[in-house]
Order: sequence, then C-alpha cells, then structure tokens
Amino acid sequence: MKFKNGIKAILFDFDGTLRHHLPTGGEVFSDYVISLGLSITDEDRRRAAVWEHYYFANSPEIKADLKKYDGEEGSFWYHFGHRRLAALGCPPDLIPELGPKAADYMREHYKPSVWVPEETHTVIPRLRQSGFTLGVVSNRDDPYLDEIEEIGMKDYFHFSLAGGEVNSWKPDPGIFEHAIRMAGSTPESTLYIGDNYFADVVGSQRAGLQPVLYDPKGLFHEPGCPVIASFDDLMEIVSST
Repeated sequence: MKFKNGIKAILFDFDGTLRHHLPTGGEVFSDYVISLGLSITDEDRRRAAVWEHYYFANSPEIKADLKKYDGEEGSFWYHFGHRRLAALGCPPDLIPELGPKAADYMREHYKPSVWVPEETHTVIPRLRQSGFTLGVVSNRDDPYLDEIEEIGMKDYFHFSLAGGEVNSWKPDPGIFEHAIRMAGSTPESTLYIGDNYFADVVGSQRAGLQPVLYDPKGLFHEPGCPVIASFDDLMEIVSST
C-alpha cells in the first residue's frame, strides 16, 4: 500500500512505540498465573494483549474503572488483574482466587527495564534531516519531555503533546487535530505511527490522518493500514510518498 504524495509531518506514539517496558506486564502476569496452574496458549496471550490495547485506548471500561476507583490505585490494579485473567480465558470461578495473588505478585516483583528500538536512533534523525516535521503524541495526562530526553530523543522532534494538555485522548480525533495544528500540517499530509490499533489507527483515521501500525509481534490481523515490524520498514513507506 502506497501513500499519496505530499506527506509533510510524521507523528509518533510514545509508550509502546518509541519507549517500551521489557518484559511487558502481560508477559510477566501470564507467566506467573501459569506457574499457579492456569493453562494458557499462545493465542490466549495474543488475545489478552489485544484486549489490553483496547482497554487502555481510553475505552468505556477504563473510564468506568478510573471513576470507580478514583484515588484507589491499588484497587484499580487489583480489578485490572481480574479483567486480564478473563481476557486470558481463565475460568470465572478461578478468578477470585488467582486475581489477588497475581496483583500482589505484579506489585512486588514487576520491575521492567526501559528499552528503545535501536533503529529509531538512525531512522528518526534521517526523517528530520529529510525535512519532515516530527512530533510525539501520547495519551499521557502530563507533559513527558523529560522522558523523551532520557531515551536520547529530545533533539529528534519538533514538539510533543500529551492528551491531558488539551483534554483529549486517543482515539478521540481532537488530540490529533491539535497535533496537526502544532505541526503546521493537514490531516492528509500527516502520517501517524503507533502500536495500538484502537487508539492509534482508529483515532488517526477518524481525524483524517494516514496511519501506520507498529506491530512487531503481529498482534493485529488485517488492521486496514500499512504495518511495520521495525522502524527500518518506515523508510520504505515514506520513500513511496
């Protein structure tokens, strides 16, 4: 699939796209409940990972949970553990037993490392040198420029935007529309690269942007847009514009 000519701006998601936690919470959670005796297949893991993307894409479920457990972070994550078990296909009668154990384990033992795809430090500077306006657009509540600096990318981008700064979160088109104005671009001349189909692909399409799904694990089947497994693949897409 080739994009039409005229791309001026390229926008990126942050968490899960430029900045990663390894191992992922889903991987550690699944391995732990397997150690407790729960049988989980590779397809169960994929399905749960897709559900997790949906849930954190400002879904109705997370909105309800955040409202219900406002100010009770521990309660929120305990409830999330129950939801994750259901997504993994855990029998309902086992969830009350395994849920608290898994939540306690994650709270005490989940200490991921931050990882950045190595090729981003080659590809993204090349894009900037080629004249594209580059930005980062995240569903964070607060600005995160310090974290962009921590991963060595502060000089790569012209701007960054958090949903909380404009009271709009992906997949709502408002956050994309604001980012387009910041980029001095138009929807049809802007690419958006992200790892979450529900937030990044659906949201950017709603706003008229051209999405690219970053999906190195092949979680999403037939997303209806170009897919890259590595940022090296992005250069081929951009060069086809």
